[in-house]
Amino acid sequence: MIRTKFPIEYELNPTKGDRGTPWLTLKLKNIGSETLKELDVQLHSLDTLTLYFPVYGIGHYLPDFKPGEEMEVHFRVKAYGSTYVYATIKARKDGDYFWWESGWTNIYVEDKAEIERLLVLSHPYTKIGQTLSAEVTIKGLSKSSGLKLEFWVETPSRKFEAQAKMDIKELSAGEEARYTAEFTPKETGDYIIHAYLFDGWKRIDHKTNVVYALRE
Repeated sequence: MIRTKFPIEYELNPTKGDRGTPWLTLKLKNIGSETLKELDVQLHSLDTLTLYFPVYGIGHYLPDFKPGEEMEVHFRVKAYGSTYVYATIKARKDGDYFWWESGWTNIYVEDKAEIERLLVLSHPYTKIGQTLSAEVTIKGLSKSSGLKLEFWVETPSRKFEAQAKMDIKELSAGEEARYTAEFTPKETGDYIIHAYLFDGWKRIDHKTNVVYALRE
């Protein structure tokens, strides 16, 4: 899909693939009226555990990018799971520094299952001392077994506390299963609830939600 953030029109492909070391191609077009010079083009991952860029594929230097010109930049990646990536360009325009950042693009790497939703009842506010339930919906992407789910809570004082660890039942493709864990806020502030889905040692998905605890 071609997207636009002035003065750049861009497209990233492929957005779906297998685990391994694929190449991503970033197509760029200068739709502005000025030449960009000394470009440093980079691609960034929002989750470097599931997708990252080897040292030899971090970025690309380009001397100039004229109005109407198109170019392709190729990035080698290590992909272990799905995440979002975005591109950045540092350059000079008319003698001044220029910074450009794209929107997020989802790179989908198929796995056994995914966390479809993480809900916290009473979101976004609750009271100190009131027990809350966090509910996760797991969706099977292929026939799967041996998966595990962990709930953790990050407190306002920045302690990371384990709440529950559980085995996931065998799932078929498209099948959903729900799991819940409870926790009780004890201090004022934001509680960040984390749900981690594991296939053996490998984390295959991670979702977060936030609830704010108030004093009565």
